[in-house]
Amino acid sequence: MEEELAVSTSHPEPAEIATLLNDLERTRLELVDLEIREKNLVEEVHPAHRRSARNLLHYLGFRRRDARHFQPRLAELGLSSLGRAEAHVLATIDAVLANLHRLAGSVSCPSAPPSTPVGYREGTALLELHADQLFGPCAGRTVRIMVTMPSEAAEDYPLVRDLVAGGMDVMRINCAHDGPREWERMVVHLHRARRELGRVCRILMDLGGPKLRTGSIARGPEVLKWRPQRDVFGRVTMPARVWLTSQEAPAPPLPGTDATLPVPADWLKTLKKGNRVTFKDARGASRALRIVSEVGEGRWAECGETAYVVSGTQLKIASGKRGGEAAVGRLPAVEQALQLRRGDTLVVTRRDDPGLPAERDARGVLVSPATISCTLPEVFADVRPGERIWFDDGRIGGIVRFVNSDQMHVEIVQARLRGETLKADKGINLPDSTLRLPSLTARDIEDLPFVARRADMVGYSFVREPSDVATLQEHLAKAGGENLGLVLKIETRAAFEKLPHLLLAAMRSPSVAVMIARGDLAVEMGYERLAEVQEEILWICEAAHVPVIWATQVLESLAKDGVPSRAEITDAAMGERAECVMLNKGAHVLEALRVLNDILLRMQGHLNKKSPVLRQLRLARDVLATKE
Repeated sequence: MEEELAVSTSHPEPAEIATLLNDLERTRLELVDLEIREKNLVEEVHPAHRRSARNLLHYLGFRRRDARHFQPRLAELGLSSLGRAEAHVLATIDAVLANLHRLAGSVSCPSAPPSTPVGYREGTALLELHADQLFGPCAGRTVRIMVTMPSEAAEDYPLVRDLVAGGMDVMRINCAHDGPREWERMVVHLHRARRELGRVCRILMDLGGPKLRTGSIARGPEVLKWRPQRDVFGRVTMPARVWLTSQEAPAPPLPGTDATLPVPADWLKTLKKGNRVTFKDARGASRALRIVSEVGEGRWAECGETAYVVSGTQLKIASGKRGGEAAVGRLPAVEQALQLRRGDTLVVTRRDDPGLPAERDARGVLVSPATISCTLPEVFADVRPGERIWFDDGRIGGIVRFVNSDQMHVEIVQARLRGETLKADKGINLPDSTLRLPSLTARDIEDLPFVARRADMVGYSFVREPSDVATLQEHLAKAGGENLGLVLKIETRAAFEKLPHLLLAAMRSPSVAVMIARGDLAVEMGYERLAEVQEEILWICEAAHVPVIWATQVLESLAKDGVPSRAEITDAAMGERAECVMLNKGAHVLEALRVLNDILLRMQGHLNKKSPVLRQLRLARDVLATKE
């Protein structure tokens, strides 16, 4: 213990201080030179962002070097290890240099930079100011909450009001869904809720962008299945409930139905409570329905056995009366999905034909592989053999083995051992391909005038190049939305790798933010890299004093199913490091909002960005009180 104490309290060696001074002064000169070289780049950004743009350049210059070799020694000397310098890089380096010179007994004479560096308090204040300007002031919390609107919000004013009352700070409208009529009603509901509650709530309208998704799949047979509930011994505990309705004017069933059968109205009227209706199901099994109640023009029936019914199945009233027979009307076709296993081949086609499952002969030998189309056949020109392809948020992974202008053959290499199902309208990611798709689609351009009139900020999907940002800014100016906040969605590898360039281009607008679209980003970068990537985005944006939205799958199990997982509670808590956290829609979104609000309120006493906040710790207080 004495030896350890001697080491920790020993005077620093002059040579070591000289080495640290040399490293930091050389680093500082590089940052100043970088600012001078990129002067024109800085002058192109909006005046409100120029100091932030310079600090971003300083941070990028600083992170080009590996600082790990001198960080521990700076900390041992009681100095900043530069691990929290993002928002005020040059000022932090100057402060450390000044203290090193004092330890060395020398005078600090740093060369004057072209502009006054962003100071510690100023860097923090700039980020807070930009978040306030874009998202509005945040009462009680340091982090805002954004909520994606479901389609029902266009008709359900109480839902919107409850969301605002529960702490929603930003309403997100996804322009990939619904249309101007529904969006307008959502906005009107929000304005009404804001007036009634006296709360600020901004509007983000997220442009749909190019959506690369799976095409349709051929419909399956018109067959309906029901089965009763049974206990562990196979005994029926609750029969299946079947709703019989007129095929000419169908009436919706009440909650709790297991199946709906359309039948001729005249025949339906003859059914009375207690009647027994017999039929042969699709397997030739004899089955019977017992009519248990009459509800308006419809009838409730029960069945204690599993049955498969197809369109045209003959039903017969068991009384034996003539005319007691009728045929089941048209049933909806079963929605099919492709069954895929590792090693299977999936053919992705350019033609917009319904997808088909794999076909095998009687011996199980493959006759033809599964096929499916995609919504953007333009990508066929940009995909190369050997590149990866992912489906359905990364659940299914493959390698492109062959591609031409009409189709690509994909070998499935990532799937659970029991296989995966691939449905229509599921996302496709091509992380290795250089896609030449426009970030701004014709539909997006058509939507921009509405967005410019009614939104506070616009979300930009599939942005990859600074020229993409410039294109949106030009169209916004034409639509009268040049002062709209610009939110860059970082969801591709290309966007991540060019993030500094995208930020400098976006900073030509008066207000800027970044959304970490972690779902697509995880697929593009690899799930094992997501934690590292989202940290880097947070650091880069803090250096540019650009607020960040922590998005995708936040409390998703809670919002959709009403029960959160332990992992997503921890994930939600880490949202405290951003300026805004986004909840997606779900049947239990109000409960998710309540829980997220509580988590963020608790965490703000412990964490600010990546710095611990030393709020009084109850555990420490209680221990001391016990000893007393």
